[in-house]
Amino acid sequence: MAATVRRQRPRRLACWAVLAVLLADLLPLSDTLAVMSVDLGSESMKVAIVKPGVPMEIVLNKESRRKTPVTVTLKENERFFGDSAASMAIKNPKATLRYFQHLLGKQEGNPHVALYGARFPEHELGFDPQRQTVHFQISPQLQFSPEEVLGMVLNYSRSLAEDFAEQPIKDAVITVPAFFNQAERRAVLQAARMAGLKVLQLINDNTATALSYGVFRRKDINTTAQNVMFYDMGSGSTVCTIVTYQTVKTKEAGMQPQLQIRGVGFDRTLGGLEMELRLREHLARLFNEQRKGQRAKDVRENPRAMAKLLREANRLKTVLSANADHMAQIEGLMDDVDFKAKVTRAEFEELCADLFERVPGPVQQALQSAEMNLDEIEQVILVGGATRVPKVQEVLLKAVGKEELGKNVNADEAAAMGAVYQAAALSKAFKVKPFVVRDAVIYPILVEFTREVEEEPGVRSLKHNKRVLFSRMGPYPQRKVITFNRYNHDFNFHINYGDLGFLGPEDLRVFGSQNLTTVKLKGVGESFKKYPDYESKGIKEEEESPAEGSKDEPGEQAELKEEAEAPVEDTSQPPPTEPKEDAAPEEEKAAEKEKEEKSEAQKPSEKKEAGSEPVPPAPEEEKKQKPARKQRMVEEIGVELMVLDLPDLPEDELARSAQKLQDLTLRDLEKQEREKAANSLEAFIFETQDKLYQPEYQEVSTEEQREEISGRLSAASTWLEDEGFGATTVMLKEKLTELRKLCHGLFFRVEERKKWPERLSALDNLLNHSSMFLKGARLIPEMDQIFTEVEMTTLEKVINETWAWKNATMAEQAKLPATEKPVLLSKDIEAKMMALDREVQYLLNKAKFAKPRPRPKDKNGTRAEPPLNASDQAEKVIPPPGETEDAKPISEPEKETRSEPTDAEPLELGGPGAEPEQKEPPTGQKPTLKNDEL
Repeated sequence: MAATVRRQRPRRLACWAVLAVLLADLLPLSDTLAVMSVDLGSESMKVAIVKPGVPMEIVLNKESRRKTPVTVTLKENERFFGDSAASMAIKNPKATLRYFQHLLGKQEGNPHVALYGARFPEHELGFDPQRQTVHFQISPQLQFSPEEVLGMVLNYSRSLAEDFAEQPIKDAVITVPAFFNQAERRAVLQAARMAGLKVLQLINDNTATALSYGVFRRKDINTTAQNVMFYDMGSGSTVCTIVTYQTVKTKEAGMQPQLQIRGVGFDRTLGGLEMELRLREHLARLFNEQRKGQRAKDVRENPRAMAKLLREANRLKTVLSANADHMAQIEGLMDDVDFKAKVTRAEFEELCADLFERVPGPVQQALQSAEMNLDEIEQVILVGGATRVPKVQEVLLKAVGKEELGKNVNADEAAAMGAVYQAAALSKAFKVKPFVVRDAVIYPILVEFTREVEEEPGVRSLKHNKRVLFSRMGPYPQRKVITFNRYNHDFNFHINYGDLGFLGPEDLRVFGSQNLTTVKLKGVGESFKKYPDYESKGIKEEEESPAEGSKDEPGEQAELKEEAEAPVEDTSQPPPTEPKEDAAPEEEKAAEKEKEEKSEAQKPSEKKEAGSEPVPPAPEEEKKQKPARKQRMVEEIGVELMVLDLPDLPEDELARSAQKLQDLTLRDLEKQEREKAANSLEAFIFETQDKLYQPEYQEVSTEEQREEISGRLSAASTWLEDEGFGATTVMLKEKLTELRKLCHGLFFRVEERKKWPERLSALDNLLNHSSMFLKGARLIPEMDQIFTEVEMTTLEKVINETWAWKNATMAEQAKLPATEKPVLLSKDIEAKMMALDREVQYLLNKAKFAKPRPRPKDKNGTRAEPPLNASDQAEKVIPPPGETEDAKPISEPEKETRSEPTDAEPLELGGPGAEPEQKEPPTGQKPTLKNDEL
């Protein structure tokens, strides 16, 4: 905090407090090469990456699937993620955590906490005594908060991305539901910090979907506004979004496509999970009825049986989307009793009738918030897995009144692709085509403060003021500024949510606290007392995080005046097609005020220019006309922030959670390394025992050698079965090294014999080709010889030495028994081949770049002696067939002599088989004619 004051003419003391409120998901940019996005759904997640050469690719998990269940199984000594954890839900339902995102940012009295406990009674929920937040009590010694569990999932998603990208990744864009409030968003950011991820941005999943749709259809976007509705029903919630696409003019890149979120409606609990829970309850009731007379326990009291029923309900929901009925069947549901029952689509729709009635709700909310009607919507596009239920499509189609619903978007991957495009745009390592993203504020945010006013002389009272910072559905990213100009002492102000009347009573209970932050400014009064003769120019507080959006898209700015007595006005939402009218009245006042101050400073110079004749002023007059030099003084002001909605984790607790997750990751890596070492040892024992009976191994070993190896292998196998479970990774690796050393000689002899035929054949071929090459080189005439005698002699020596080494070594090897270490080694053969090949390649390269020696030839092709006086004879040109000798020949220059030759004109020879043109010979050489070229 710094207060800037300047010494000017006496004015009323005032102070400014400039507040820059940026939402919790506005974070710094990145500078790494590869970036990733994580689309966090309630049931599953999709991970995408961008790296050089791999633009926007969905990451495959270890099972080669494109989406991964958001499920974690936590035991005392191991963890499971994804599909492995989902399969553990039946074996150990208490330790398998699913749908835990519904508990992020929630305190003990939140209705969603009670709802989670009713849906999943197998989990024991505890509460933090200070923050009143939830944690999972896996065992007396093992407990984790939802943030820690989410941090594990994010760390696992990064490991999948790094394996797929084959390089480290630290930067990510994470999607969150559009209805998440600030407490829920901060919980996601804390989880990312625990996982060691640098979050470039938290992007609303509906905005990411809209961005993906626009990026792949940017050619269809023009200056005409196109309104598209996205209806996204996932596993846990439903969100309806109205988006306007059009091209706008930007300062940096000219006309570019833009998407603007115009309206949003949502239902926090309407989704595929609630349908599956209804089906699970129906199947449990059928199973209980089948065993009614057997005095059996209620299946609802058995967590494993309920986990099996939930999995079957998920399968039933999928099958009934394409079939009128289906048979539900589970082997050994409870007490080794099988379950089988027929379920029809009509029964399913009856079970979920009240859910289907809620389908049009988000549509009406979105239209109302956008102040639009259905006639203005050009297309309705389905997103999310639960929209595949036929009844959902039927009710939605009737609600929107369209001929058909759009299904031209990948319902599962659109958000992940849009988020990774935004990640590339935010990263400094990539340059993408600009696409302007203007998101919308779902929950309005305002500032509240109290100050003293004097309504009557001598009568002072307190007045409570409210000013809107971010209005509902106002576009962002943007920065708002509020000015306090009637304070000369320390004061506080509050940042709270605005009017949430659009939420129902139940949604308000789920929403939680409507108070966000209290800001305390300290040292204001002391600064005024310290500099009584100075005029205050403001007390400014700004967040250093850049505005959310692409790196080329600055946020909107607006200013709110504290001294304004008029009702609060929304200054944040500019018309989408008229960017010049974005400025608010308060901004105009601020601009006019600044203009007046500048004009006052310019008055002396204006008076000077008003005269008709320039008269140089006297020194005294010049001193009077020169304005006083302003002095600048900077004073630090203290700021204290108090979070009111949900207290953040203290830094020490956050560090402990991060360390706990890191320790678990290291433990998992050590466990994987130990399992790998044990598997390698076991595989080596079995493979080697099998090899001892193969002919090729028996040929190079004695009976005593095989018995020794077999006995040691059997002892190692017994040790592994009896004591291997308690053995460390080092012990397992040492045991494997010991056995490999024992079998090294046997394996070496077998491998050498396998390599001999190929290596010896290659050596023979190289020797034969080298000998032929040498023979050809010696046949080159002396005048055309390009190799020296030393070079050819050296090659001949290498060839002879290689032949001699081969014959002697093979003869020696033939005398040795197969059970002894061979003297004919493949590495020696390769060394001899490399030495011989090096000599041959040297001569070949010399021949490749050698220039032939030029020499003149007569018309018979024999060497012609140069004439004593070359200038006395002219060269004769042989005419091509069909021409006479009357053609004028091209003669040499007259001054050309044998001792001082000059460049000659090129010869032009016609006729069949003749070269079209000959290049000029180099200076100092005489051009020659070759009869074989005529």
